Amino acid sequence: MLPRRKRDAFTLIEVLIVVIIMAVLAATIIPQFSSSTKDAQTSSVKFNAHSLRSQIELYKAHHLGSYPEIRDSSLPQLTKATDVNGNTVDVPDAGHPYGPYVDEIPANPFNNLRTVADVPTPGTPPVSGSGASGWQYDKTTGGIWPNHSGWTP
Repeated sequence: MLPRRKRDAFTLIEVLIVVIIMAVLAATIIPQFSSSTKDAQTSSVKFNAHSLRSQIELYKAHHLGSYPEIRDSSLPQLTKATDVNGNTVDVPDAGHPYGPYVDEIPANPFNNLRTVADVPTPGTPPVSGSGASGWQYDKTTGGIWPNHSGWTP
């Protein structure tokens, strides 16, 4: 009878089988995670838009039914202290008791812009985004929507 040899390594066939199994698993699992970035951006933009809308409505309640106005591609009446007429100051005082409603306008996660632009047709929600700014704002209704290419309501 021949003595059995001690094996110290894997055979080539064993290594190839393991590599093939890992390739099949990777091909199955990786596509499931590739869309997670877009899903996270979509969730973030929905949350940011909802937060902005609620703060705009709070501003309206404090300012006799008027909405904030766009100034220098932003909404400073949301980020600074205001009086009942919407006049802003950097530091809240007795004459400017309202706000700030947000620390800063949140970035649109699809284009990383914080700027705000008027909607193309006031009184009508936009039908798509151009990507020229982070947000589209309708000062007649207080509505705010993301503004990035590929966005549709």
